Amino acid sequence: MNDLERIRRRTLAVYDRNAEGWDRHRPRVLIERAWLERFTGLLPAGGRVLDAGCGAGEPIAAYLLGQGFELTGIDASERMLALCRARFPDANWRQMDLRELDLDQRFDGIVSWDASFHLTQDEQRALLPRFAAHLAPGGALLMTIGHEAGEVQGTVEGEAVYHASLAPEEYRERLGELGLDIVQMTLEDQGCDFHSVLLAARRPV
Repeated sequence: MNDLERIRRRTLAVYDRNAEGWDRHRPRVLIERAWLERFTGLLPAGGRVLDAGCGAGEPIAAYLLGQGFELTGIDASERMLALCRARFPDANWRQMDLRELDLDQRFDGIVSWDASFHLTQDEQRALLPRFAAHLAPGGALLMTIGHEAGEVQGTVEGEAVYHASLAPEEYRERLGELGLDIVQMTLEDQGCDFHSVLLAARRPV
């Protein structure tokens, strides 16, 4: 087993161990605002949104709830979800691994910010159809990706975590095959702390 594989297997435990510290250091300045405004601009007022990999709920889930959306948040870390439930008891919080995403409803929008990159490339390829299956016709998907294909090591509270990405054009191609068209994709967006972000919309039936 190589070093990255060992890191990958420990990544969830790292988040559970460091949930409070990660939350304390998570910036509350909404650098994501422009992307969230583009995303919510595609949704019906009060629509259903899935925050896939919601972390501790701030600032993204807080923003969506503040805009009046009906929010469901999922995360693999129970300690992260405990923070969400304490802050926003009226939202629907569920422990679920993205690799096992299977809910009995469709959503008007799905946001997955700094979440799916903890999955391997093949796991991300399997996740995209799950996202598509949970989107209502005309629904929108907002997610962060990498600016190029590969696997790298990141850190959470000084501990190593696993990151991976497909090539940006592979996301475009695979989403297109699933009936989603890219509305906007920006690699290393300087206005968003150099995140690479894509916004896609599912074609109406």
